[in-house]
Amino acid sequence: MPPETRDSLDDASAKPLVLALLKQNEELLAQVKVLLARIAELEARAGTPPKTPDNSSLPPSRGQKANTTAAPGGKRRKGRPGVARALCETPDVVRDMRVDHCACGSAIAAGDQELAHAYDHVDLPPIKPVTTRVNLFRATCRCCKRRTTATSPTDMQPGSPFGPGIVATVAYLHGCQMVSYARLTEVLDGLLGVKLSEGAIANMLSRAATPFAKAGETVAARVRASEVIASDETSARVKGKTWWQWTFGCATAVYHMIAPTRGKCVPTDFLDGARPKVWLSDRYGAQGRHAETQQFCLAHLMRDAQYAIDHGDEAFAPAFKALLKHACAVGRRRADLADATIAAHRRRLERDLDALLACEPTDSEGRKLRDAIDLDCRDKLFVFLTRRDVEPTNNESERALRPSVIFRKVTNGFRSEWGAKTYADLCSIVGTGRRNGRSAFAAIRDALAACPAHAPPSCRAG
Repeated sequence: MPPETRDSLDDASAKPLVLALLKQNEELLAQVKVLLARIAELEARAGTPPKTPDNSSLPPSRGQKANTTAAPGGKRRKGRPGVARALCETPDVVRDMRVDHCACGSAIAAGDQELAHAYDHVDLPPIKPVTTRVNLFRATCRCCKRRTTATSPTDMQPGSPFGPGIVATVAYLHGCQMVSYARLTEVLDGLLGVKLSEGAIANMLSRAATPFAKAGETVAARVRASEVIASDETSARVKGKTWWQWTFGCATAVYHMIAPTRGKCVPTDFLDGARPKVWLSDRYGAQGRHAETQQFCLAHLMRDAQYAIDHGDEAFAPAFKALLKHACAVGRRRADLADATIAAHRRRLERDLDALLACEPTDSEGRKLRDAIDLDCRDKLFVFLTRRDVEPTNNESERALRPSVIFRKVTNGFRSEWGAKTYADLCSIVGTGRRNGRSAFAAIRDALAACPAHAPPSCRAG
């Protein structure tokens, strides 16, 4: 404010100005306080180790691989004995090549010859789609004069001209091999001789949503009825927004669903009143209290312990990580151990855990980890040593979600909700098929055959 203006102010006009300046001063002081706290937090964080996939729950894609060092000069990798491809047990064609004459010109009889060498020659015949023309005839009855038309064959209904073989191929290439619509048109034309537009591919997958949903419901019922369920989740992109892909698996089936939330309502809605004996997951809150007992993934806890070690804890975290590694080793040997031996291992591990929880960590992160284990994890670490059908880690669920993570990075997500639902059902079909020793393509083909796109309304209604 200029001096001449300040001198012209009287007490009545200066009071509002002073009050405004005092208010502004209070706001600035509050802002300075917040910024000082933020600076202190950043300074404290500057000395902490970075979060990596090895010491946290960050996915492997967020980590950076170290540069490889050159091998010492002159040192070569040790070779391995060669392994030849096994001969086919049921060859389609066998060609016996026999000797007619010796080099000297003498004839050699077939009965005098023995097998000297056998090998397989494997090739693909020219791939060509099979087109079937269906002619429906009609006639007028000479008795009642009613016109009657022949019925379409059940496996070749009118509508889309593409059969389940082509639909299964398109679904497999797009959903499992991440081939985009544009590239898929080139693959189908150049490799299979089938000309399809991108719109036809979209319509084909849209029609396949019905049989896929039917198969997905069957998989969900099988998982829901299991006594042990393993679950995990990862992010997904649907119509430009972040959704979440959940997986719920048992020994023989795995069910996927894509939902707009990561909340506890998703597993609750999936269970639909069912309550399994054991729930295997990480420590995420939405995964808790869905079963009678919960088994925490020991691999996640070992990574948390590694971060506490990196942060500086030397008392609790190293011993806790070693304890979990020993527990996993016992879990891998369960098939060769008697029940009494497994129970003895569990009792010893629990005693060692109690002793560890009584020690005092040397670092804040170690203290944070110890308090979390003592408060919420103590009874959720060694459940797998009471049931042979429970795994110590949630590796199966993470592996079930890995293809979807790659699919998200390649395709950048889904443009529609039905596309996300169809993909989740496809993942359920493929994952369940693989857990039962069947290929992805065979599982997709069987799902389409069980409830064709042209099925009667009772099948389509689900």
